[in-house]
Amino acid sequence: MNSFILMLAAFTFVSTLIGGLLVLRYKRSLPYIFAFAAGSLIGVSFLDLLPESLDLAVATHVSARAIFITVVVSFFLYNLIERFFATHHLHEHDEHAHVMGPIGAGSLVVHSFFDGAAIGAAFHVNAAVGLIVALAVIFHDFTDGINTVTVMLRNRQKSRSALVFLVLDALAPVLGVLLTTYVIIPEAALAFLLAFFVGEFLYIGASTLVPETKHTSRKTIIGMAAGIALIIALTSLI
Repeated sequence: MNSFILMLAAFTFVSTLIGGLLVLRYKRSLPYIFAFAAGSLIGVSFLDLLPESLDLAVATHVSARAIFITVVVSFFLYNLIERFFATHHLHEHDEHAHVMGPIGAGSLVVHSFFDGAAIGAAFHVNAAVGLIVALAVIFHDFTDGINTVTVMLRNRQKSRSALVFLVLDALAPVLGVLLTTYVIIPEAALAFLLAFFVGEFLYIGASTLVPETKHTSRKTIIGMAAGIALIIALTSLI
């Protein structure tokens, strides 16, 4: 692996950290950040993960119906998980124990790992394709950093815990780049995994983050639109 690819991997690390640290720095603007994160999560689900999942399904002769069933099951599963922990594990004096924060942020970490893997795989095609994918991932990881910290804070996690997941999220694409040469995930399995992320991210965006913004000003609408617009711009690069 040449130094240029390693440099691009380092940029993904920095981009993710900057996005997350901005959230921690400007906590007073959380309603607008929640709106931006909701827009970007919903956008990346429909414009990035789902199309990629369907493309892999076609290539491996997996039915589109199976992919959409996976999305629905994932959405329903995360709804059940949140209801279970909200009912049985939250106490009035223990508001920081909500497990949906680490679950959601952990999934974003896994997603970031596959972003890094996409960079490594693209360079196997040629350097030009690799560079385009890397640039898209670098900018996209900025929103991943925002989303990781936002999900943690929205679920009553401490800033310290959010920072831990932010660092993990920043390291994940670097690890993905490094391991691409050695670990190959079957395309059919990857299609279902991406579909599972779609269901989860839709749930987080629509059911968890959007309700936090409904009683605030129209700036939240602008924030959500900005999140969607950014994902549209980034996905158009690939």
